[in-house]
This record gives sequence, structure tokens and C-alpha cells, in this order.
Amino acid sequence: MSETATVLDTATAAGAAEPRRRGRVWQRLRRNRAAMAALAVVALLVLFALAAPLLSALEGQDPTTFHSDLVDSATGGVPTGSFGGVSADHWLGVEPGNGRDVFARLAHGARVSLGVAVGATLVQVALGTLVGLAAGLGNRLADTVLSRAMDLVIAFPELVFAIALMAIVPEGFPRPVLLMLVIGVLGWGAPARVVRAQVLSLRGLDYVAAARLGGSGRWRVARREILPGLAAPVITFALLRLPVNVASEAGLSFLGVGVRPPTSSWGQMLSTATTWYETDPTYVLLPAGLLFVTVLAFTVLGDGLRTALDPRAASRLRAGTRRGNAAPRRPAPAARSDAGVPAAAADAATPPRTED
Repeated sequence: MSETATVLDTATAAGAAEPRRRGRVWQRLRRNRAAMAALAVVALLVLFALAAPLLSALEGQDPTTFHSDLVDSATGGVPTGSFGGVSADHWLGVEPGNGRDVFARLAHGARVSLGVAVGATLVQVALGTLVGLAAGLGNRLADTVLSRAMDLVIAFPELVFAIALMAIVPEGFPRPVLLMLVIGVLGWGAPARVVRAQVLSLRGLDYVAAARLGGSGRWRVARREILPGLAAPVITFALLRLPVNVASEAGLSFLGVGVRPPTSSWGQMLSTATTWYETDPTYVLLPAGLLFVTVLAFTVLGDGLRTALDPRAASRLRAGTRRGNAAPRRPAPAARSDAGVPAAAADAATPPRTED
């Protein structure tokens, strides 16, 4: 009975400590100004993507309507007016050649670019977690086979295979879904390796061994004991992987094998803007600037969350900086006697006096 009560008390204390731990992570994250600024930018980008239909309706435009009267056919389709045709009806101007509204296409393109990146990241994390768990908790043969599979996926030429696969898939298949699946399936090797390494370090801990001795099966141990310890590295990896997937989607769409008109994405807009960068530079700068801000914000936020979840990294950096900046202390010279022998040694060598 006493052992059962001790276990229950320990579980209760662990459950009560979890909210406190989350609160400490949040406090450390709040002290990181760069991470909080990146979080605000990410929140604005997500809100911009989710509210795309409302924002385009507020402007009174849509992303697919052509406005041929707003481009000059004599010059090859350059928008009339300054800054790419900016006006009260078209807040960011119109596209060269066809006159589609740039603001509406940017807003709806954010839904595609961020949606594909988030979906691909979820696929990568899900597959990587399953394979990493199987490798870390399996026997030696399973670990060897799955580890070699991870190495093969990581070394595989992802971009070349994605281009080949996107080129042979039928046109009727939704391109954003196809992009999400291709990027996700070809990118699970790195999260699987991270999860495997974390599982190998967790399975030797006392509470995991106690769960096994208590009769819990392998997957029950994985679900109840191992998975909670994987939350921090997996979330951090997902945040750091998101900007990579945003860039991958933009690159594939830029090469013409990703999202195709009339569906808009930032990479697809950049692909059509390459012929207009001299006559209409704003049409190039807007999607490129949004891509840059998105990748930078997610990268800074992921790095800040990693530091908040593992404050030892920041403390080691601060300690190393202090040691590097501080001047080395020299030991104080020992006092010497008249004969040149250190005073402490001379005192030790002198026999004590005795009273007569």
C-alpha cells in the first residue's frame, strides 16, 4: 500500500509540475524579443491567409478576374499607372499581361503556400515519428534496416524526384495536395533520425524501465512514457522545417511543376514575374518579400522555441561568452621568507619550540 501511495503521489506531483513547466517555457520565450516579434509576424501571416476571402471581398476584387483595360497592350501588357497600377480599387496594383489583382492573389496565394508547407510538415513529422519510434524501440535488425532507410531518404535527390513525379501525375489531381504529399513523403528522413536518437536516450531512463518491468508492452511504453518526452524536439523540428517546406513549394511552383494558374501561390507568382522585373519591379518584390519574411519569421521563432525548451544551450553560450571576455586571473604570488623559500613551506619546516 505504501509503495502504491508513493507512486500515486509521484504521478500527481508530475501532473502538477507539467503546467508549471509550460509556464516556465512561455516565460523564457517571452524574454526573447526576437522570438516574440517572429511570433507576431507568424500570427499576422496566418491571419492574412485565413482571412483571404474576406480581405479580397473587402477590396472588391477576386484573384482570377482579368482586367485587360488596366494594362497597356502597346507595351506588351505593362500596367497603366504608377507602381504597377496601384489605386483605390487595386491596393497593390495588377499583374502585368492580364490585369489580375495582385492583393487578392497574394492573399489567396498565402493560403496555398502556408497550407502546403504545414501539411507537408505534418506528413514529415508523422512518418518520421513512427519510423523513429520503430527503430529506437525495435531489435537490432529493425534498427539497422530502418536506419539505412533513413540514410537513403536523406541522401535521395528530393528536388529531382519531385519534379519527375509532378510531371507525370494527371492534371486533374489537385496540385496543392500533390505538392503536400510529395514534399512530405520525401522529407521524413531527418525527423526520423531525430526521433530515433531521442528514443535511444529515453528508453534507458528509470521510469521507462519501471514501466517495462510492470508488464507494459512495447507500444504502450512508447505511447505513455516515450511520446511525452518527444514533444519538445518534435515541435522544435517542425517549426524549423516549416520555412524549408515553404521554400520547397515556392521552388517547385517557380519551376512550373507546382501550383499552376488560375490557382495562385507565391512561387507561381514569382515564376510569371521573371519577365516583368524590369518594367514592373513591384510585382516581383511583393511575393519575394513575403517569402523572405515568412522564412525568416519561422526560423527565428523555431530557434527561440528551441532555446526556451532547452535553456542550457543559452546558459552555456552566456557562460562561454563570459569566460571569453573576462581576463584570466593569475594566482597571487606566495610570500617568501628571507632565504627565498615560500613562507608557508618555511613555517611547515620549522620545528615547534618547546618550553624549557
